[in-house]
Amino acid sequence: MAMTLRFSVVIPCYNEAGYVGEAIRSLQRQDFDGAYEIVVVDNNCTDDTAQIARDLGVRVVTEAAPGVCNAREAGTVASRGEIVISADADTTYPPDWLSKIDRGFRSGDDVVLVVGPCRYADGPRWGRIFARSLFGAVHGIYRATGRTLYVTATNIAFRRDRWTGYDVHLTQGGDELDLLRRMRHEGRVVYDHTNPTFTSGRRFTRGFFYNVVVCLFVFYLSAYALNRVTGRRVIGSAPAFRDSRRRRPSGRLRLAAAGLVATLVLFAFQQPRAYLAEKAGNAVSYVQQHTDLDDIRW
Repeated sequence: MAMTLRFSVVIPCYNEAGYVGEAIRSLQRQDFDGAYEIVVVDNNCTDDTAQIARDLGVRVVTEAAPGVCNAREAGTVASRGEIVISADADTTYPPDWLSKIDRGFRSGDDVVLVVGPCRYADGPRWGRIFARSLFGAVHGIYRATGRTLYVTATNIAFRRDRWTGYDVHLTQGGDELDLLRRMRHEGRVVYDHTNPTFTSGRRFTRGFFYNVVVCLFVFYLSAYALNRVTGRRVIGSAPAFRDSRRRRPSGRLRLAAAGLVATLVLFAFQQPRAYLAEKAGNAVSYVQQHTDLDDIRW
C-alpha cells in the first residue's frame, strides 16, 4: 500500500541552477516526521537546474508554457500530497517550516490555507526593511481582524481538495494574490508570522527606482489588475533576475519606465469606461458584479 503524502512542495524554475540546490537541501532537512515530496517544475530551463534537482533525488516535471502560474499549475496537477505548498527556487526554509504549516492545518477542519512571511536573506538594507515592514503590517491586520491581506508565493500551503486552479492568464501576483482571493472563499486562512522563509534579494540589485516603478507598479500591480479584468496577458512577466550583481538601469530604461507608468495612470483615469464598455460593460458595474471590496489589496 502506498504511503499517503501529507505535503507536496512545488518549486517552479527558470534557470535557477545557482539557487535550486540549496532550496532543495533546506527542504530535505525538515524535522517534519510525516511523508512529503518535492516537485521541481522545469519551465524551459536552459541551464543545469533540472539535472541538479534530479541528482538531489527530487521529482522533475516539465511545463513548456512560460510563466510562473503555468509552472505552478503543472506542478500542482502532477503532485500527490493532500496539501500542496508553493515554494521558490531562490528561497531557503527553516527546519521546522513544514511542522509549523502542519500545525496550522491541524488548528481546525475549516482551515484551507496556511501562509507566512518572507524575509530577504541579502540585498540592500532598504529591501530588507521593506519586507519586514510589509509583513509586520500584514501580521498586525491579521491579529486585529483575522484577515490576511497579502501573501508571498514563497510560503503558501493549500488543501488540494479545495484548490480551484491557478489563473494562467496572470503573471506576477497570480500565484499569490489571486490564489489568496480564491481560497478565502473556500474556508479559513491562517497566517503564521513565526514561520518565515528566507529569499534572495537579487531582485533589488537594480535599485529602488526600478523595483518600485517598474517591478511593483508596472509588472505587479498594473499587470495583475489589467490581466485579471481583461482575461488575457495585456502585460507580460517581468524580466528574470538571475544574478546578484548590482546593476543600475540605464537612463533610457528609466525614461521608458516613467513614460509607461504615466501612460498607465492616464489610461486608468481616462479610458476604462470606454474600453470596458466595449469589452464587458463599464468599469464600475464590472467591479460591483465581479469583485468583492474585501478582495482589493494593495
